Amino acid sequence: MASDTHREAIQRQIHQDWANREYIEVITNSIKKITAFLNSFDMSCRSRLASLNEKLTLLERKIDHLEACINKDSIVRP
Repeated sequence: MASDTHREAIQRQIHQDWANREYIEVITNSIKKITAFLNSFDMSCRSRLASLNEKLTLLERKIDHLEACINKDSIVRP
């Protein structure tokens, strides 16, 4: 009887250990998926921000050019 009780206790521990391992695996996989999503999101944002930065730089150059033209015309025409 004592060995049956001991065996049942060991089996319960084994089942609990497997349940814990499965739970840890689910959590680990979820963290991996979240990490992959965040890395993908980061790369997408960086790419879009770089594109916007290029467009803003181009617009700034155009504005500078137009301002220079306006200032040049106002100096020439008193």
